[in-house]
Amino acid sequence: MRLKRLSDQVIVITGATSGIGLTTARMAAARGAKVVLAARGEEALEQLEQQLRQRGAEALAVPTDVGKKDEVHALAQAALKRFGRIDTWVNNAGISIFGRAEEVSEEDNHRLFQTNFWGVVNGSLEAVKHLRQSGGALINLGSELSEVAVPLQGMYAASKHAVKGYTDALRMELEHDKLPISVTLVKPAAIDTMFPVHAKNYMDVEPTLPAPVYPPEMVAEAILDAAQHPRRDVFVGNAAKANAIGGFTLPSLFDKLGASAMWDQQRTKKPSRWFRSDALHSSDPTQELQTRLGIQTTGADTSYRPVTRSPLKLALLGGGMLAAAWMLTRPAGTGEQGRTD
Repeated sequence: MRLKRLSDQVIVITGATSGIGLTTARMAAARGAKVVLAARGEEALEQLEQQLRQRGAEALAVPTDVGKKDEVHALAQAALKRFGRIDTWVNNAGISIFGRAEEVSEEDNHRLFQTNFWGVVNGSLEAVKHLRQSGGALINLGSELSEVAVPLQGMYAASKHAVKGYTDALRMELEHDKLPISVTLVKPAAIDTMFPVHAKNYMDVEPTLPAPVYPPEMVAEAILDAAQHPRRDVFVGNAAKANAIGGFTLPSLFDKLGASAMWDQQRTKKPSRWFRSDALHSSDPTQELQTRLGIQTTGADTSYRPVTRSPLKLALLGGGMLAAAWMLTRPAGTGEQGRTD
């Protein structure tokens, strides 16, 4: 299957006004693609459209709640009316909730799934409808949590597991019908975006992301690579690969790791702000175009490379992660190395 060069493409990007989506939109436009921008925040969308046009790009902003099937259909129709076709569709919109599973309300859980899972379903079905004739790429954003889980983000992890299952099943059906559609699942590690700020928070402290944290440009590069070269799935950040390998090979050990290290690593020492405004039920209240929150990113592995399939490299990577997991889960007080002071 051959995909078009980026400069010849019309790309639909959901969740385009923040983080990974915003970085991808700017990068795609800078490389000559025509971009169709979708998000719930109309003001931020208009700002982005104007910004890209001033830089010489062709851009179209379409306010869209991806959890609503009729709005996703309207997004596709707007893209077709303006540009006449769709070459790549990126389902990027997503949101999280930080809190114990037993504390999160049913309403909030349903809303998260409406965006994270049903938004992907709505976008995928709409994309396939238009890509089945001329071909192209469907790119869904999963997560390293499509492979493993962590405490305090249970429903987010569940939604990303669901995205993986749906994407894999859809890919097989399209391959059965021999349709010229590349289906890619992108699975990033923790990325420095507005993710913790936009999430609904039930904790008594502000949430954060566990290290290592990677820059959003890495994910954008992976998305744009998949738009031009068929990929089945792509891990972004070596930590994502290692967690997937470790969770598969030693699940009980990784449960212990999640119950200990992953608990504290998602909690800051800052009290949760009583005036906190999240983006679970509405668009970003600030209506600002911001790619990063400012979490310090890892100094290594900051450039994207297509996922390696080398068994040796994956084994070494997994081994290193498992060794780290073992060290983190060792009980304290077992000599000098076990000290916590």
